[in-house]
Amino acid sequence: MLNNLFSTKLILILCLLAINYTINAQSRNNSLEHQELYKEIAHLDSVLFNAFNTQDITTMKTLFTEDLEWYQDNGGLLSYKTVMTNFESMFERFKNLNTPIRRDLVEGSLEVHPIKDYGAIHVGKHTFCHWENGKNDCGTFKFLMIWQKKDGVWKISRVASYDH
Repeated sequence: MLNNLFSTKLILILCLLAINYTINAQSRNNSLEHQELYKEIAHLDSVLFNAFNTQDITTMKTLFTEDLEWYQDNGGLLSYKTVMTNFESMFERFKNLNTPIRRDLVEGSLEVHPIKDYGAIHVGKHTFCHWENGKNDCGTFKFLMIWQKKDGVWKISRVASYDH
């Protein structure tokens, strides 16, 4: 009887150790995967807004899916075509005024979360600045972007821009 009790406890301890090892291994893999995803999306964020800051509409167009849905708290639901037309008009307006427009990510605000079998959620805060009435006018706003990874290529499929 004592031998059976010892065997049962030993088996239980071995099972618990195996479960603990599996959980820790999965946690390490997820953490490493999450770090890589974070780096990838942070890089894409910088590509997107470098294109915005340099008014490179050609690059901007390649970073969004054509079925884009852009939810703007003060502008409603916008399509890919409307968003690109708005960017082109904005870039042209500031070019004609010979004044810069700039977006900068608020340091420490970027969050990236995986979406299984789809891509990633990308949230944060950014500051937009432009010259208006002879002075630099800046505002800080929140955003959420849904990135889709299809055939190895990342594109933004959904955007929520809010807190304006």
